[in-house]
Amino acid sequence: MKKHIKHLGADLPASLVVFLVALPLCLGIGFASTNVEGIGSTPNIFAGLIAGIVGGIIVGVLSGSRIGVSGPAAGLITIITAAIATLGSFDAFLVAVVLSGVIQIIAGYARLGILGNYFPSSVIKGMLAAIGITLILKEIPHAFGYDTDFFGDESFLQTDGHNTFSELLYAFNALEPGAIIISLLSILVLILFNQERFKKIALFKLIPGALIVVLLGIGLNLLFQAYFPELALSKKHLVGLPVATSLSEFTTFFQFPNFSYLSNPNVYIIAATIALVGSLETLLSVEATDNLDPNKHHTPTNRELKAQGVGNIVSGLIGGLPVTQVIVRSSANVSAGGKSKLATIIHGLLLLLSVFFIPTLINLIPLASLAAILIMVGYKLAQVQLFKYMFRSGYEQFVPFVATIVGVLLTDLLKGIFIGIGVAVFYILRRNFRHSYTITDTDKGEINLELAEDVTFLNKASIVQYFYDAPEGVTMTIDGSKCKSINHDVLESIAEFKKFGAPEKKIKLSVINIPDCEIS
Repeated sequence: MKKHIKHLGADLPASLVVFLVALPLCLGIGFASTNVEGIGSTPNIFAGLIAGIVGGIIVGVLSGSRIGVSGPAAGLITIITAAIATLGSFDAFLVAVVLSGVIQIIAGYARLGILGNYFPSSVIKGMLAAIGITLILKEIPHAFGYDTDFFGDESFLQTDGHNTFSELLYAFNALEPGAIIISLLSILVLILFNQERFKKIALFKLIPGALIVVLLGIGLNLLFQAYFPELALSKKHLVGLPVATSLSEFTTFFQFPNFSYLSNPNVYIIAATIALVGSLETLLSVEATDNLDPNKHHTPTNRELKAQGVGNIVSGLIGGLPVTQVIVRSSANVSAGGKSKLATIIHGLLLLLSVFFIPTLINLIPLASLAAILIMVGYKLAQVQLFKYMFRSGYEQFVPFVATIVGVLLTDLLKGIFIGIGVAVFYILRRNFRHSYTITDTDKGEINLELAEDVTFLNKASIVQYFYDAPEGVTMTIDGSKCKSINHDVLESIAEFKKFGAPEKKIKLSVINIPDCEIS
């Protein structure tokens, strides 16, 4: 930990920014995840805060990521609500959370973190841009004072039947002038803080723009309440942190798993689902965060899976939601200048301390102020320069990039990622189809077909197609001198062409540098 202390000057301001971003997200995700009809309990928004605290402190200490931030993920909300409904109680669901952590630890020791290396860079960049655009679109209603949707929602379709775009229309019909004033001034402050001349001022290096924005929002709303009551924001437009009046009441916020549910087979199915989806989100976030890291630090993914596993065990044992590494908070950490894992750990400590010591003060923060912070985070993720760069990289990079953005915007994070990967794989297959061999054709009717270094079953179609299209009566040589491996299906196709196709087309065929036993 000593090596991280030297970065405290950068990490402390960054941790404040991450804390301000994480707080409403934890509350919103906690509410949405536990708001399940038919189980006889009220939504437990503190479960999201527990996950945020555990993700910051426990996972932050164990993780090998310098700037990644862990906590509750919006992508798991539908899985969590379905799991609670299936099991019938939250304490049964906590058992599944604990087991999911055990599975992730096993996956880490099995070195399954390597799967993160197979996500195409075009898809990762598309995911980052999509999250940026989603943040902007989702936070505009909150900036206007239309707070019907919970903070942290990332999905296209919402629980109230609206979607990302229709929500904007409803927001324009339900404007809160006080919220608009606060959000516009907040965005202006954040823009000024990003100017080079402000960054050079020593005081502003220690005090992040996000903290100024929050204090400005609190001050303006208190001013509105005193002198302009028509502009004052009501309680529903402010942060809603649970308030405990004593230590004993504070402990009631925690719930514990009921391990008698270990006899229920559904617990194991749900645990495996949480482990799988949570691990995928974590690995995606690791790739994206490493991509954003100015120093391009490489996060050990197997260690990350183990850290997330321990985090889920602890979170499940004390009443928290599942944790994953999450992009929005990680990108906020990067943009705020976080240098080491201290920023992540301190943000977790701030979440814990704020819940116990200053919940009343925290509940004065307008959601419009926090929306402004997230809008600026979104803008940094989806800058025009990124689109220009991807366009100049060629259509094989640009098309999967755009497909990922559209997929994430119109579905959710994981579905959008798989859409992007599907498009990227299409281009890989297309390239393999085209470049499985090279042809040298002379005027004397001599054709040399030289196979590529690696010829897989994916190349079979293009090679067979060339055999069909080859002119009659030529002299053809199939040369495998460059091959390091040839798929058996391709060898069979060459053998069939030598035995049947070539004689039928009166082609004089020679096969060299390929074992005769395979094509006899």
